[in-house]
Amino acid sequence: MLRKLLKHEFRATGRIMGPLYLVVLAISLLGNGSVRILQSSNSRTLQILGGIVLFLYGLGVAAVFVMTLVVMVRRFRTNLLGDEGYVMFTLPATVHQHVWSKILVSTVWTIASVAVVCLSMLAITFNVKYVNALFRQMRDLLSQITAYYAINGAAFLAESLLLVFVSCAAGCLMFYAAMAVGHSFAGHKTLLSVVFFFAFFIALQFLGLTSAFSFDGFSFGGAPAVHAFLWLCIGEAAAVAAVFYVVTTQMLKKHLNLE
Repeated sequence: MLRKLLKHEFRATGRIMGPLYLVVLAISLLGNGSVRILQSSNSRTLQILGGIVLFLYGLGVAAVFVMTLVVMVRRFRTNLLGDEGYVMFTLPATVHQHVWSKILVSTVWTIASVAVVCLSMLAITFNVKYVNALFRQMRDLLSQITAYYAINGAAFLAESLLLVFVSCAAGCLMFYAAMAVGHSFAGHKTLLSVVFFFAFFIALQFLGLTSAFSFDGFSFGGAPAVHAFLWLCIGEAAAVAAVFYVVTTQMLKKHLNLE
């Protein structure tokens, strides 16, 4: 059933995110020409048009991140906390499957949004001469890392990717937990969801600072210190995700007050 839920979620959210990604990438290609015009042309009209394209690109980038958040929050709230919840919870799927479908889809779109924005930035600043120099520097850096760290280089990459995925999932779950708790009350559900979100956020900042000051992994020196730090971050993100996951699922099981 989880596979069907994921398919439905990707199809529903892809109708929004897919076209938005294409628009941003298309504007970034136009922006590349605009950058060249602003650098070389003295025409006032062309400079204004180029400035408008760059302004639209900035709006597109902001829209990508805003819509990623809006889609993540709206799908969870509408499907599980609103009127659709009566239908969704009658499906032959557990609360865990519903929550996992939301987590995985939201995490994928969050990572995809960052990747698309980075790609659009590369497109808007694309210059063959600069790109060739960048690739040479990256190749030299990769060779140096491989030569110095050997297998540690691949391990660093794998650990970093895992950290990104777990951190994104934890961030999504923080929103879900706040909404699940807020909607367990009879009134002011949206307001309480916002209050609980900021309460969770402030608590995480405090715990993060406490953990940072207490970390002593760099006493290992070299690669072991980096591994220790990455795994500490992964462990903390996983622990945070686990707490928010339990809060979310328990609230949906026992205390949900549907609209």
